[in-house]
Amino acid sequence: MTLHTQLSLSGFIASEPQHSVTENGDSRFYVRIGQQHFRREDDGGFTELDPSFHDMVAYRATADRALDRFAKGDSFVAEGYVRSFQVERDGEAVEREEFVAKKIGHDLARTNYEVDRTRRAPGATERDAPVVGNMVLQDAGPIRGNTTSLAL
Repeated sequence: MTLHTQLSLSGFIASEPQHSVTENGDSRFYVRIGQQHFRREDDGGFTELDPSFHDMVAYRATADRALDRFAKGDSFVAEGYVRSFQVERDGEAVEREEFVAKKIGHDLARTNYEVDRTRRAPGATERDAPVVGNMVLQDAGPIRGNTTSLAL
């Protein structure tokens, strides 16, 4: 069996998460994300460069969970794909792109947390499952000292 892979993206949430609903009635999560960049110097050190900023979205159950669990400043890792599209600006078509996150989680390298592995009730589905535990985050990413309590 072949190994299934997809594009991945890591960075930090640069804007307050926004919720909307698609024409089909699906939940949509939208954020601006930032990615830090570094230049390797001849002496072996690194120089931090300005971050770049991009659009990221998620849909349906992933969107609902992301809206509950992510806040501005959180570091994340996501799996998904890039979607290109055109928008009209000042009467001219402009090419844009966004990362569509199919899966998203907090970045272990930049986030401290505890996991409660309490099991769901037998027969509970993904949609009607009760809250099963708490995760406490202390983000060590670009915005320091941000503590968030999340329900899993």
